[in-house]
Amino acid sequence: MVKYKIAPSILSADYANFASELRRIEETDVEYVHIDIMDGQFVPNITFGAGVVASMRQHSKLFFDCHLMIVNPERYVEEFAQAGADMMTIHVESTPHIHGALQKIKAAGMKAGVVINPGTPVEMVESVLELVDQVLVMTVNPGFGGQAFIPEMMSKVEKVAALREAKGLAFDIEVDGGIDHETIKLAKKAGANVFVAGSYLFKDDFKARVAALREALND
Repeated sequence: MVKYKIAPSILSADYANFASELRRIEETDVEYVHIDIMDGQFVPNITFGAGVVASMRQHSKLFFDCHLMIVNPERYVEEFAQAGADMMTIHVESTPHIHGALQKIKAAGMKAGVVINPGTPVEMVESVLELVDQVLVMTVNPGFGGQAFIPEMMSKVEKVAALREAKGLAFDIEVDGGIDHETIKLAKKAGANVFVAGSYLFKDDFKARVAALREALND
């Protein structure tokens, strides 16, 4: 049976109150916390690094799904492992050695994920699918929260799901960007099972919005 997981994006939380925001997340039944790491080079925005992740870890036992939008992420594998990251997901364009970078993540004791941007052909990640625990299909362009869902990305989710079946693999398929109670249905139908939601959850009654996503998944 497919396990559907909801991953609130801390990018949409109150940065000055991460401890209370994490408590608010833990009061629901979500499985992950999605943490976006941006360096101002791979994407224009800058967020935070491993030190902030380590501080968050003191306030939460939830699964930390760390999405690194940075140049040469293999340089920081040990730092994020020591900070308490459970999964490190990286972009195929961010390193000249994607296979080796994923191996390094696994060797550090974390789960490994690879990202497909809106402009990234699915074929670019096909050779590393046996290494990963998760494929993240971006449903917006990476770098900023609050963007509109790109429905054309569902064809990429379908392709990844077909490759997973053809290869007999068991990785999760995650989607990130513009997820709400309507778009989550499209992503589920395409084959995704992990859903990152940011502004949709944090801009209103958090518990009610999580419940609305669960209800949409049960339709």
